[in-house]
Amino acid sequence: MNSGSAIGIRGYPLRGDAMAASTVTKTRRRARRASHAPLAGVQRYRFTPDQFEHLARLGLFDHLRVELIGGEIVQMPPVGPEHSVGKTYTASAWQRRKQPKWHVRVDDPLRLGDSEPVPDVAIVPGKPSDYRTQHPTTALLVIEIADTSLEYDRTEKMSLYAAAGIPEYWIVNLVERCVEVYREPVSPAVGTAFNARYRSLRYYGLDEVVSPLFEPTLEIPVRALFEGEE
Repeated sequence: MNSGSAIGIRGYPLRGDAMAASTVTKTRRRARRASHAPLAGVQRYRFTPDQFEHLARLGLFDHLRVELIGGEIVQMPPVGPEHSVGKTYTASAWQRRKQPKWHVRVDDPLRLGDSEPVPDVAIVPGKPSDYRTQHPTTALLVIEIADTSLEYDRTEKMSLYAAAGIPEYWIVNLVERCVEVYREPVSPAVGTAFNARYRSLRYYGLDEVVSPLFEPTLEIPVRALFEGEE
């Protein structure tokens, strides 16, 4: 690498006045672009999770919210106050009910093939110490808190988690004040970002409770994810 060059996020420079251009809004437009044939002479460089983590250790992503999605580095939009509160309440609801067989991760990566997403909340098997040398390669449940990211979480993130075989995926939908529960990952799924989707989708309102597949006797009040618990 030339000393004067800078690695960009999805083709944008990371330094200088062009930094603002590197912000990638979480929409499904990214998936549409990927379906087009590349321009003659233009090649995309895809990063591996090891390379991605190495760049992070070098400080390239300092103060940036980035994920590795399908080998591409994606910068995520800033976290708004309502999103932050929803994440806190969701994590707290799970922490209050934690059991020795699993634990709660908040804003921590999963290593899913050539992707390293950072879900808002993930329930993974075992103890935290089980993952000292590598991030989890699966999860019992992944939860994203969605306001401005709602469409992206319903499309690209949904397909990514289904392709990785995550059995259950929740979206805490701050826009419509409900929880979207996705189950039964299936592939192939034509027209999706990662050729996979969930067969089952159910919406849960504020006055309902949700029981996760991996712990059917456990009840999570939907309202607790939005308003917290006493």
